[in-house]
Amino acid sequence: MPPEVARGQALTVLHTFAPVSGPAATNTEGANPSGGLSWSGGTLYGTATYGGGWGRGTVFAMDANGGGFIAAHNFTGGSDGANPLGGVTLSNNTLYGTASAGALSGAGTVFRVGADGTGFTSLHSFTVPVNDSFGFYTNSDGAYPQSGLLLWGNTLYGAANNGGTAGRGTLFAVGTNGTGFSTLHGFSSGTAGAYSSAGLILLGNTLYGTDYGNLGQGTIFAIHTDGAGFTNLYAFTSGHLNGNGILTNSDGANPRAKLILSGNSFYGTTAYGGISGQGVVFGVNTDGTALRTLHSFAAGGYNASGLFTNSDGANPAAELILSGSTLYGTTTAGGSSGNGTVFALDINGTAFTNLYNFTATPAYPQPQTNSDGANPSGGLVLSGYTLYGETASGGSWGNGTVFSLSFAPRLTIIPFGTGFRLTWPAKAAGFDYTGFKLQSAPAATGPFTNIPGATSPYTNFLAGAQRFYRLSQ
Repeated sequence: MPPEVARGQALTVLHTFAPVSGPAATNTEGANPSGGLSWSGGTLYGTATYGGGWGRGTVFAMDANGGGFIAAHNFTGGSDGANPLGGVTLSNNTLYGTASAGALSGAGTVFRVGADGTGFTSLHSFTVPVNDSFGFYTNSDGAYPQSGLLLWGNTLYGAANNGGTAGRGTLFAVGTNGTGFSTLHGFSSGTAGAYSSAGLILLGNTLYGTDYGNLGQGTIFAIHTDGAGFTNLYAFTSGHLNGNGILTNSDGANPRAKLILSGNSFYGTTAYGGISGQGVVFGVNTDGTALRTLHSFAAGGYNASGLFTNSDGANPAAELILSGSTLYGTTTAGGSSGNGTVFALDINGTAFTNLYNFTATPAYPQPQTNSDGANPSGGLVLSGYTLYGETASGGSWGNGTVFSLSFAPRLTIIPFGTGFRLTWPAKAAGFDYTGFKLQSAPAATGPFTNIPGATSPYTNFLAGAQRFYRLSQ
């Protein structure tokens, strides 16, 4: 018989967002999730940008096994806001987040809601931006926040993508009870940075973040929690346009994702730039020196559906996660079908692995559907040997999915003489399988016992009663 070869991973669609209907495109659960997931005690929390009872998006919760899905809050577009893009931050059974639109001004909100959907409170409604006669819409506090929030003590820190005194976005702080709102910084223009759609991280009393730029290609910045000492730590280089009109450079351009910290370095992604213009993964010292391009996403071409395809993915827009010495992330586009990928990369820039290519979607009709989802734009979460994430589109109804990608080690069974040979990996995609033991049992239901000294490859000759085998920690 042919060998039963184990794949390195198995993707499971945990939830497919339901179809929408009517002029407001409503449903019971939301559509087009974005901003990444939060994890607590086997429950996943997130935001859907559209859909829900009013067509203005939802906050949702679901079990990590795919059951128990609830829309914890349906945005109305009124005082609670509309169209959340940044996911949620969980603390003590309370979820905190931003809505990119809605409220009386239409400029978005900061909100909190119980993990069970009770007690929704709008903590801050951004004020109406006004045309300053130069074409920029300005105000005192910012407008249209797209990123998630950082919670430290009783204070939430975040970024508004637009508004502020120059109309190019702000950094802000607000108490978890809605008091004490303050504008920490207003972005200006050029190499000073503008338009931050990424969340913030905290080191000591200093906040760090990225913006995707205006006249420049974006920056990495630092600012004290009291708003003092704003510093641009690194400005991505200008680069040049290649023969296809795509901006290319050595270090990337237009970062849209939150940084992560490990040791004395930040790690992040840029949506564009790099050798082929399809974005990069980078590392940089916390003082902004010694930026390293760890991976530059590859060049490619366009398929019959008009989607850009390549070997490894393109245009990453979500934060990375780190486990051991391996970074994990997603790309919104590229890969074999043009619908994005999940990838792994060693922290020193070696051993890049394309872990999963999301499957193709037809060009027509809309919405674009497939079996697993398309265009993952949110960050991943990791539990054990399983990554969890979401896609903004695709799935059975074209409204996105929540998925898991398992890397638990699997046995490969190969006929060998009058018996068979079992093999299993020592590690894969950054996951170390030290501690797994080969076990056998007389029946599929057990009882299973360790096979003393069994290592890969393990050979068994067919003799006596049948045996069942598994790997177990």
